[in-house]
Amino acid sequence: MTFVRIGGVPHHVVTGGSGPVCVLSAGLGMSWFDWDPVVPHLVPYRTVVRFDRPGHGLSAPAAVPPTAAGEADRIAAVLDALGHRGPATVVGHSIAGFHAEAFARLHPDRTAGLVLVDSSVEEDPRPSRTTAPARLLGAVLCAAGLPAALGPAVRNLTVRAGTVRRGTPGTDTDPAPVGTGPALARTDPALVRRVYRTSRVLRGTLLENAHYGAVAAELLALREDRPLPPGLPVTVLAAPDGSARWERRQRALARRLGARYEAAEPSGHLVMRDRPDAVARAVLDVGSRRKGA
Repeated sequence: MTFVRIGGVPHHVVTGGSGPVCVLSAGLGMSWFDWDPVVPHLVPYRTVVRFDRPGHGLSAPAAVPPTAAGEADRIAAVLDALGHRGPATVVGHSIAGFHAEAFARLHPDRTAGLVLVDSSVEEDPRPSRTTAPARLLGAVLCAAGLPAALGPAVRNLTVRAGTVRRGTPGTDTDPAPVGTGPALARTDPALVRRVYRTSRVLRGTLLENAHYGAVAAELLALREDRPLPPGLPVTVLAAPDGSARWERRQRALARRLGARYEAAEPSGHLVMRDRPDAVARAVLDVGSRRKGA
């Protein structure tokens, strides 16, 4: 665990393993430890880099609002700070799928493969005219002490809603897995409290959400101007979870990117928790496809 300063903002970064580099970026409001179930499958074969975006996990608050290009450059800067200047496989979950795709388009020479894990999809994004309501909401909720009182509980509900639970109902309260070994069923509520009781994470989540439409629109423009590298192996790993409409949209995304489509079943939106094996296979597969290209 370490911190690197990017644009004046301390970013929390965790690395492990050896071999070709892959970088994992989680969805809105998520933290580095949400990838913990995937890491044991990857570290024997890959150098795994996880980082928290500003206002997420243990990283400091954002200095500027997020943009697609800014998030792509952030991934490049994290890798630079760690001394990884060669091509990397970039994995983006949910909203971070926008960032991972933008990285591949804006930094093609540094992209070895692309894996979009139940990525956000916007065919006709509508950027917000103002983010003032989000800032006001954050200020009101923080002044009322809501993050400290309810942050961990909201986090827990979010994880439950995003996963397909197996085992005895009522025995898994989320939070972050402890360690990276086989004992991933154990959890560390203290770590979740440390992260999600802060106003910083609430404000960071609201800020990203407020700029969601603008980032999506920027990515659509990049698709017109900045093609993906020829022959780049891309996988869209989706979690349809019984939704035919979501499956159609994910398949359409795969066609648009010339990607391989795979369904992670059974799985909720948090595929890295429900099907860490499927995520790891997708990462290793794009690496082998690149090598054999």
